[in-house]
Amino acid sequence: MTAPSPRPEILTIHPYVAGESELPGANRTVKLSSNEGAFGVPPSARAAIVAAAEGSYRYPDGGAGRLRDAIGKRWGLDPARIVCGAGSDDLLYQFCLSYGGPGRDIVMSEHGFSIYYIAGIYAGSRVIKVPERNLTTDLDAMLAAVSPATRLMFIANPNNPTGSMLPADDIARFRAALPPEVLLVLDSAYAEYVTHPAYDAGVKLVDATSNTVMTRTFSKIYGLGGMRIGWCYAPPAVVDVLNRVRGPFNVSVAAQAAAIAALAEPGWVETGCAHNAEYRPKLAAGIAATGLKVWPSEGNFVLVDLGTVEAADAADAFLRSNGIIVRKVAGYGLPHCLRVTVGTAEEVGLAVDGFTEFMRQSPDRTSRG
Repeated sequence: MTAPSPRPEILTIHPYVAGESELPGANRTVKLSSNEGAFGVPPSARAAIVAAAEGSYRYPDGGAGRLRDAIGKRWGLDPARIVCGAGSDDLLYQFCLSYGGPGRDIVMSEHGFSIYYIAGIYAGSRVIKVPERNLTTDLDAMLAAVSPATRLMFIANPNNPTGSMLPADDIARFRAALPPEVLLVLDSAYAEYVTHPAYDAGVKLVDATSNTVMTRTFSKIYGLGGMRIGWCYAPPAVVDVLNRVRGPFNVSVAAQAAAIAALAEPGWVETGCAHNAEYRPKLAAGIAATGLKVWPSEGNFVLVDLGTVEAADAADAFLRSNGIIVRKVAGYGLPHCLRVTVGTAEEVGLAVDGFTEFMRQSPDRTSRG
């Protein structure tokens, strides 16, 4: 007898590996592996989740109308051009399934977010990974990778896991050089953390073109990763496509209520951004003081370069033995690096102390940059 079999390319996909949350036997776990917000769930969102429980036997508003209105009000956007999803990942899959497929290429940077590759292969596309320059998306190389088969281009800005950022003017010139039939998806999951004056999350480019989309999430600064809420701002024709194919009730009652409340939490984003602006440099400087290379970052994390795979594995094991979980990024083609989230002030101090003690005990195991 033969068993049901998937398309052959499906079996080439390595399952997405999420950041670990717990260490068996540890008295205390400091989780700095998933780029979650430093301060947890906003108080008003917690209350909204509890209040939503009573009505959870009802299906949610399939169009997430109140949530789209709240997003539009917060960011000055037309709600009719917003589509919500179960995390921005949900929308990334829909882009690949709608605009990709057999005979259609998807282009991404070498160390871009892994879901682009997974969703692209799932859709039946050929996914082309373009080498980066100094762990930053090389826009010229991305353009050179375009062919008549190219239909989708993904750029995370800032990029995860490298933390690198592209100026808005460079992305606008890049968009102008792309063929009009190529949909450019700007993944701006970390937009709220960026303070660089040359940055734009993508709103201006979406407004100026008919072939650019911006995706955003409530999983980072808004502290709602467990609720799974993302959204995109897109041209009307793209919105129409997404509304045809997305799940009919893809954002739960509790998730919509939590997101609406989080958007209205006074000072939440400003406090989170200010904390990150203070403690990301402290985290980077503290680790760099040990002699390790820390790549520049505009997100709520830093990428630490240990020089070798052996050193990265040893540092990860040492940190884990001290109750600290960071993220190994071998799946992103960076097996010699570790990604460290900016946590609370105390957690940042513990991470710095952990790397410092590791280097004190094993100074010859790393290749210092």
